[in-house]
Amino acid sequence: MANIRSFTEYVAKTYNDQLWDVAESFISENIDSLGIELRRIRMPGEPEIAEVKVEHVWVDDLPEMKIQFDVALSVIFEIPETHRHYDDFEEKTIWLMVRCSGDLECSLNDFEIFEVSSYTGKNRIKNPLDDSLVPYISYDRLEEAATNFLEEYYPEALEITQQDEEPIWVDPDILSERLGLRIMNQRIREDSSVFGQIYFTDTETMMYDSKTESDIKMNISGGTIVVDPHMYLLRNLGSVNNTIVHECVHWVKHKKVFKLEKLYNESASHISCEVRGGAISTLSTKSTEWMEKQANQLAPRIQMPEKPFRIKANQYIAKFMRETNARHPIEVMEEVITALETSFIVSRQAAKIRLVELGFEDAIGTYTYLDGKYIKPHTFSKGSIKLNQTFSLSTQDAAIERMVNPELHELTSNGDYLFVENHFVYNSPLYVEYDDNGKLSLTRYARSHMDECCLVFDMTITSKLDNIYHTACFLNRGTSDVTFEIKFNNGYQNAPQERQIAMRKKQQEEFIGIRKKMTDDPEQCMELLLEWKNMSYTDLGLEIDRDPKTISRTVKGKTSPKVETAALICFGLNLPPIISEKLMSVLQCPLSKIDIKHQWINEALQLKYPEPLWAVREYLSQYGVEI
Repeated sequence: MANIRSFTEYVAKTYNDQLWDVAESFISENIDSLGIELRRIRMPGEPEIAEVKVEHVWVDDLPEMKIQFDVALSVIFEIPETHRHYDDFEEKTIWLMVRCSGDLECSLNDFEIFEVSSYTGKNRIKNPLDDSLVPYISYDRLEEAATNFLEEYYPEALEITQQDEEPIWVDPDILSERLGLRIMNQRIREDSSVFGQIYFTDTETMMYDSKTESDIKMNISGGTIVVDPHMYLLRNLGSVNNTIVHECVHWVKHKKVFKLEKLYNESASHISCEVRGGAISTLSTKSTEWMEKQANQLAPRIQMPEKPFRIKANQYIAKFMRETNARHPIEVMEEVITALETSFIVSRQAAKIRLVELGFEDAIGTYTYLDGKYIKPHTFSKGSIKLNQTFSLSTQDAAIERMVNPELHELTSNGDYLFVENHFVYNSPLYVEYDDNGKLSLTRYARSHMDECCLVFDMTITSKLDNIYHTACFLNRGTSDVTFEIKFNNGYQNAPQERQIAMRKKQQEEFIGIRKKMTDDPEQCMELLLEWKNMSYTDLGLEIDRDPKTISRTVKGKTSPKVETAALICFGLNLPPIISEKLMSVLQCPLSKIDIKHQWINEALQLKYPEPLWAVREYLSQYGVEI
């Protein structure tokens, strides 16, 4: 692993002699005005420096490769006693501010100290660089930094176009040409794990050759962006464009980091950006982490400038809502994201994230994939959930959370909340309905009011992944190497409408009334339930594809039913949990808590009971359970 490169450390080691000289000169010239109080010395002699230490360095980013830097020095010196009867001295410490300048293009060979003064605790840095010479860009200044970048290198991208006109997108070929860079398509690694590299200096390096299927030596000139051509096959054009813009950011913002590395390590030549989102290079770990964070934050802001992107997004929302007679923006948000993806030539994920960053929270509920299927778009009141919270979770996460979280189990065990379309939704006609296939689905109202009817969950990324990528992962959950821990947010209180709660209570009272009428006699229970559901043995047999006589013999105790058969009867009757639990017990088919298949059947009995049998089977089949 590369060492952490420190400009402070470099200054202290390289310019130690010069700093001693200026410290000695300053003390010699200013000793009388320093206000030094002596307690033991009667006749002070000439001060003698014992130690000069670089305490801190503040670096100011100047044009091209020039820098200025303020060096805080602590200077320890001794003042001897000159009286012949005494052999004593006093030790004193002062702090100095030493102002320096130099040009990294010539490796600071023009280093100059142009001002020395007493340290006051303040520096005069306007455009600060950190100790690795990475620019300081706070989160609230990212938009400004991206705008400044475009004003200098691609000003036309900031122009506002009319509603019927396409925005001016950032063409990475034109941008790289303006920066004096060339783009080279070349396989980098056999496994395509590195999708882009920026070379700061001429170098001989190893590249993968597809023809020989081996690594070969190649000469790469400085100012070259190498892009793996497999990117065009494995990823979309928007991702390729982002890669090139990302490398351009490195070139503009991080040349000085590279020059510092060269002062330590003459063999340094490039930065490599990996498919997984990190960076590997000959530069230090600390430097690459900060540079990757900035490049990842700035590249999409450069490709999708704040003002033109926001205006175009609003234009598209208005256009598509008008054309489709939509009542809520979420109904057209997929079309909006697709249009922005096409207009700005970016990836769908990048367009979605950019919308969310700019306050279009309706975009959060789009393009999410769970359990191998697409989750329909949904939205909620602005600010009702945080970025690392969600209404959507996988079937397995839902089952695990119900098992380990008592509060969630209580909310769902009585049927108040159903698991529909990968959401725990309040069981009410306002929020849940049957689609054309007879399967439960969220209503149009529910999808526009998720915070009113659905439970919310906290997400934590458990796989090894740097925090700078968390935003992208939270907003783009799908098939990937990223793994999430999902936990029920106990403190979150949703608020179903009072009328819906009243309807649900009335329904629960009906269930409880039926449950109280059930005895331990299977025949009595079945007759009661069939009458309640207005069904016969024949109707039930057709529903679950079983001979009515077989069902009757089972109920009369002439045959011992399997757990799967008993559950099938419950699903065929669409029995709520409070009733199915009793029937399973009466039929002497209790569900084992240590049998994983039984546990999945129990999940279905608690969460999927209003669904048609084919939907229940589809749910269970994901986990190898057949009934």
